[in-house]
Amino acid sequence: MDNGVTVLIGTTKGAFVGRAPSEGEEVTIDGPLLGGEEVYAMALDQRADPPRLLAGTLSWHWGPAIRWSDDLGATWVDPPEGAIAFPPDTDTSLERIWQLVPAGADQPGVVYAGAEPASLFRSDDGGETYQLVRGLWDHPHRPDWQPGGGGLCLHTVVLDDTDPAAMWIAVSAAGVYRTTDGGDTWEAANGGIRVPFAPEGDEPPEFGQCVHKMDRHPDRPDRLYLQHHWGTYRSDDRGTTWVSTGEAIPADPPPIGSEPRPFGFPIVVHPHDPDTVFVIPLASDAQRWTVDGRCRVYRSRDAGDTWEALEQGLPQQDAYLTVLRDAFCADPLDVPGLWFGTRTGELFASRDTGEHWSCVARHLPPITCVRAYAT
Repeated sequence: MDNGVTVLIGTTKGAFVGRAPSEGEEVTIDGPLLGGEEVYAMALDQRADPPRLLAGTLSWHWGPAIRWSDDLGATWVDPPEGAIAFPPDTDTSLERIWQLVPAGADQPGVVYAGAEPASLFRSDDGGETYQLVRGLWDHPHRPDWQPGGGGLCLHTVVLDDTDPAAMWIAVSAAGVYRTTDGGDTWEAANGGIRVPFAPEGDEPPEFGQCVHKMDRHPDRPDRLYLQHHWGTYRSDDRGTTWVSTGEAIPADPPPIGSEPRPFGFPIVVHPHDPDTVFVIPLASDAQRWTVDGRCRVYRSRDAGDTWEALEQGLPQQDAYLTVLRDAFCADPLDVPGLWFGTRTGELFASRDTGEHWSCVARHLPPITCVRAYAT
C-alpha cells in the first residue's frame, strides 16, 4: 500500500483537501473549495475511475445539495435541483446532508446519504441522483423520533462488508436501526443503551437513545462500537445488545447510576485491529470541551475494557477544544494515521496511530468532517 494520504476536510465555510506524502513530509492544504458553503459530509469514491469526490453542501441562498468532482475539487458539477430531495408525497423539505458513504466494490455506483430530517437516501449512479429509502422513512417509530441538540439527523451509515444487504444507521436522538434486506425493513438495535430519562433499574426503551457516532471493523461483522450521549458501548452481536465500555474514561458524574458516563462525539475503530478503538472525551454535556482543558485521545486495545490517554504533541494546557462526530478518522495505511479537526479550526494528525501528534493546520473555519484515504 502506498504511504500517501489524501485528507478531506469539511468546514462551515467550505472544504479543503490535504495531501500528506510519506516519510514525514509536511501536509499541504488546498482550498477553500466550495467557498462560503457549509460542508458537513465528504467522501472519496475510489471505486470510480477517476475517483469521485462527493460533498454535501448547504448554501444560505441555494439550500442543501450534493455536488461531485472528478478532478479532486478543481471543478464541480452543480446538479439540477441539488441531486437530492424528498418525494412530494412526504410533504418534507431537506435541511442538511450529514453523511455520504459509497458502498462496497460489489455494488458499483451505490452511494448512501444520511440527511436531516432523519432519512436515508440511496444513489445507484455514483452520487448523481438519489432516492429516498422508504422502508426507513415509513417505519412506525419514525413519527415518534425526537430531535437532539443538533436536530433530528441521520448522521451515521455503517455498511456490512460481508453482506451487501445489511447495514446500520444512527439517528440523533432516536438510536440505532439495522436492516438485513437492503433497506426494505428495519428494526431498532438499542438493547442495553441506557438513557437519562429511564428510571434506574428499568429496561432501556426500544428507541430514543441519543447515539453520537458508531463504527465497526470490516473483518469483525458482529462487533460494533458507539459513542452515546452518556457513555461508550460495544456490541458483539450486531447491535442486538450493547455493553458499557467507558468506565475508565474521564467524565463528570452521570445523571444516572454512580459509574462515569463519558460524553463525546466521535468514535473510531483501528482499520486493522477490531479490538483497538479511539475516542476524544469532552468534559460533559454542559461543558463541551476537552476534559480539564487538555487535549487527549483515548485508546483501548482490548475492545473497550481499559483505556489509555494519548497526548504527546497535543496541547495540554488551556486547550478547550471540541471535536464533532465526523471530524475524527483513521487512514488505512499499514501503520494507520489518525486525523481530527476542531471547531476552532485546527487539524491534528498522528502518523503512528496516536503515539505522536502534530498540528498540521491552524485558523481554518470550524471543522465539521475529516476523511482520510490512501493515495
